[in-house]
Amino acid sequence: MTDFLERWHEAAMTSAGFFWMAFWAFAIGYLISSLIQVLVTEERMKRTMGETGPKSVALGTFFGFISSSCSFAALATTRALFQKGAGLIPSLAFLLASTNLVIELGIVIAVFLSWQFVVGEYVGGFLLILFAWLFVKVTRPWRMVEKVRERLGSDDDGDGDQAGDWKEKIRTMAGWQAIGRKYVMEWQMVWRDVLIGFTVAGIIAAFVPDSFFEALFIGSGGDNASNPGFWAVLFQTLVGPFAAFLTFIGSMGNIPLAALLFDHGVSFAGVMAFIFSDLVVLPVLRINATYYGWKMALYILVTLLCGLVVVSVLMHYGLLALYMLPEPGAVKITDRDHFQINYGFWLNLLFIAVTVGLAWLWRRDRKDSDHEGHHHHHHHHSGGPIIKTVSIIAMIWLAGGFVAAGWVG
Repeated sequence: MTDFLERWHEAAMTSAGFFWMAFWAFAIGYLISSLIQVLVTEERMKRTMGETGPKSVALGTFFGFISSSCSFAALATTRALFQKGAGLIPSLAFLLASTNLVIELGIVIAVFLSWQFVVGEYVGGFLLILFAWLFVKVTRPWRMVEKVRERLGSDDDGDGDQAGDWKEKIRTMAGWQAIGRKYVMEWQMVWRDVLIGFTVAGIIAAFVPDSFFEALFIGSGGDNASNPGFWAVLFQTLVGPFAAFLTFIGSMGNIPLAALLFDHGVSFAGVMAFIFSDLVVLPVLRINATYYGWKMALYILVTLLCGLVVVSVLMHYGLLALYMLPEPGAVKITDRDHFQINYGFWLNLLFIAVTVGLAWLWRRDRKDSDHEGHHHHHHHHSGGPIIKTVSIIAMIWLAGGFVAAGWVG
């Protein structure tokens, strides 16, 4: 019993340490995302992504890059773009860019992993878009696409173009209240995913032995971890999406888990496949089926799954050819002092103050809107009853873990 309580406390403290390491990265990413979302209007996106071509795909990629990193928010925006006339390929480009090329995701990957994974994320993200473009061109699902458009219809969601020059917005209280509202909404969309992801990462770090990873990811442990053969790399790349499917956590919450996989000797390709898999998990499949029907949802699933396996393997051997491939387990994230006073500590204090200020602007915006009888339309990612229940369990687990040391003593 004493051993369990000690591990429980260790798991909770590890989860808290992981989040403390990453908080400033989340905050700066969401601040940048909020600024762009307020200052760049969405209606122009929708008007410029109709016919498939280099320009529309590039625009879809760019607009995805500057959007929210929440997988579920990206699904809703992609549906809106597709419903308003954007082509399938530009819509997929937006979806992939918004979950793989966003600024905050690269920052968090750099905090938990290494610069090679940042390169893999961004270069791999572009390769995923090119693969999806090629896959759609080869498979030619045009009849299915037309049926889906008929299913969706042309209903307007009522979100008009937000007028106003960005220079004017950034000089006004109303503009900064809008930025505060977007910033808070970013956290509202992802906090459950982040909570669950970091909690699971702490549990894995404290309770799961290395032998489990060696059994699940064949070739990840022992002497072969630093130089796995092609079939071992391919197998780990196929297992990566399976592991992500079981965790069903968003892209931001998956990063500490990806770091743990790399710590336990999983290959670069296997870890990248795990990171890329946030769009092939069960909740995403279910939402896409609700939007487009099961046939289209499964088509998108196959497209993304094939793409992430191919791209992960290509990135692995590309970096290997350039002598840039990181060695699995070279840097142990669990061995770090997560609460040391360093640049991350001071950045956290700075962005705690920024978060408090933006939250105050959000509260003031809500009071002003209620007073004037206006209501903003919020796109919250509740995650459904399962995610809500699991998030409550995670909070109880963490609270118990923080005081478990006292029970031992």
